[in-house]
Amino acid sequence: MSMARARVARRIAAAAAYGGGGLGLLGGAALGVLVTEVALARRVVGGAGETPPHADGRYGSAFVHALGREPLLLGVLGDSTAAGQGVHRPRQTPGALLATGLAAVAERPVDLRNVALSGAQSYDLERQVTQILSDPERVPDVCVIMIGANDVTHRVPAARSVRLLSEAVRRLRSAGCEVVVGTCPDLGTIEPVYQPLRWLARRLSRQLAAAQTIGVLEAGGRTVSLGDLLGPEFEANPRELFGPDNYHPSAEGYATASMAVLPTLCAALGLWPEDEERPDAARREGILPVARAAAEAAAEGGTEVSATGRGRWALLKRRKRRRLPVPAPGGAS
Repeated sequence: MSMARARVARRIAAAAAYGGGGLGLLGGAALGVLVTEVALARRVVGGAGETPPHADGRYGSAFVHALGREPLLLGVLGDSTAAGQGVHRPRQTPGALLATGLAAVAERPVDLRNVALSGAQSYDLERQVTQILSDPERVPDVCVIMIGANDVTHRVPAARSVRLLSEAVRRLRSAGCEVVVGTCPDLGTIEPVYQPLRWLARRLSRQLAAAQTIGVLEAGGRTVSLGDLLGPEFEANPRELFGPDNYHPSAEGYATASMAVLPTLCAALGLWPEDEERPDAARREGILPVARAAAEAAAEGGTEVSATGRGRWALLKRRKRRRLPVPAPGGAS
């Protein structure tokens, strides 16, 4: 199954690289069923109109005088997941959680700037990148992008979606910013979604996640699979990990996803211990063909894929998760 997914992911990524946008993953009839079922599911879930908490600001102020070092700047781009839709306190958003964790590991303050937009599709990334790079004197040290779910539900051709994401990553990397992309979550586990949409949504989202991984690596970024965001842990504990609308994550769900992303975020900045950078065979890590690594990551949340500098080979890692520090009440500290 992973080999078949790898072939599809490679085809999508190739179409994206050559400007294709119409590579379809399902026939018209199946897509018609998908659209109908999505419309029904959207009637069941609620809370989509709420504004996510504003969490921009400085985190880790306890380190402000440490070594006299300037704060790191963390940028967050993407859709409602990146924005923190579904929770009510700034400190519960993924941006705040990641900024707090990054400050603790780096032992220096972290300034958070979140330009994510609820409902955003990949085409909005061009605007968001322009916004995050608007001050040439303050380019982010690292950016986290979470995108893809709305592309699936709005039938954006996968090749176009991947191309837009890859272009965004290239712009950020050209500006000197490290990039970590949380790939499309597994939409097949959303609680109000029933068959046949559940099967179709899982297939589409995993194929897009794998293709995103290939495109991001080629553009110079790293990826972390967000399958856990709406994946097995959510499926097993939906009342705990889903928010009130049964679609967006709860505070505990965002914490679970952020714990998966933080190690890769730190590794991108060279902050992770060197012994953690070597593949661990006991954790089924290793160097694989890019397409195969992408397919395996899409099937297992929390899996990182990064380039090796050896052509079409990638490093697949299943990093140990670390419990996140708790952000100060009220948001930035």
